[in-house]
Amino acid sequence: GKQLCGIDVKDLYERCMEGSSMESISYSVQDEIEKLKTVGMLEGEMTPDSYQKIRKYLFVKPLNKKAHSLELEDAVHKDVGDIACVVYMMLSNTNEYFCVKIKNQHLKQWKMTKEAVMEEALKNTCQMAPPLICTNDENKWGGSFMENGAFCLSKSDKVMGVQLCTNAKENGAVSVFFPGVLQRLAQLMESDLYILFTSRNESSIYSVNESNLENIKAELNEMVIEYGNGMVYEDDLLSEELYYYSRIEDKISVYMEKVKVSFTTVNLAEEH
Repeated sequence: GKQLCGIDVKDLYERCMEGSSMESISYSVQDEIEKLKTVGMLEGEMTPDSYQKIRKYLFVKPLNKKAHSLELEDAVHKDVGDIACVVYMMLSNTNEYFCVKIKNQHLKQWKMTKEAVMEEALKNTCQMAPPLICTNDENKWGGSFMENGAFCLSKSDKVMGVQLCTNAKENGAVSVFFPGVLQRLAQLMESDLYILFTSRNESSIYSVNESNLENIKAELNEMVIEYGNGMVYEDDLLSEELYYYSRIEDKISVYMEKVKVSFTTVNLAEEH
């Protein structure tokens, strides 16, 4: 109910309630309708040259695979556990909802691989909304951390975890997949990482060496229950899984506890 044909109705309503004139609101709507015509850029035949024209408008948004299965049909995306990183094209810098999904047919027409387009889209997303880290120290809330020497974490941060988002906050959980982000966080934590996606807008990062795994799993379980019972309304549940980042492998995956198998030796006496 917040979005209609690419128009952010919620934003228009709030502007109206805050005293904006109907003339200014009407102008905004007309402007967005004009931009709708550019959707035709992704209709019909496209060429490698057309990709060069629109590549800077590509970005990535994270979605829960189960909840958005229909949206993912024929869409260019990369799956990580129960999360789908989906490639979109931004058609308006002023309206975050005004975007369209990139489809597999576009890749064929552009003669581009999914990996190359995904990499381009992630770089763009990082530039549009740089990653920020929120620690337990209020003086460091929303700090930039990617450059060496620009940031350090306390013992408390490693035990209790830090929040990772972007300066845009909306869909900030995608920052986990930005190039170099997890490597840098693992360097700051001096450890492999546990990753909990608390919403589409942010994630919690913990040190494997310092944090309490049982507490993290309890937090995940409580979060899933709250979403399931409708106690959280403002956002969609992004993931029901706990993730693990390995520094050695430079890889993020769903956390799998090591299965302990005990073997019992049975001596069979011969029957006489």
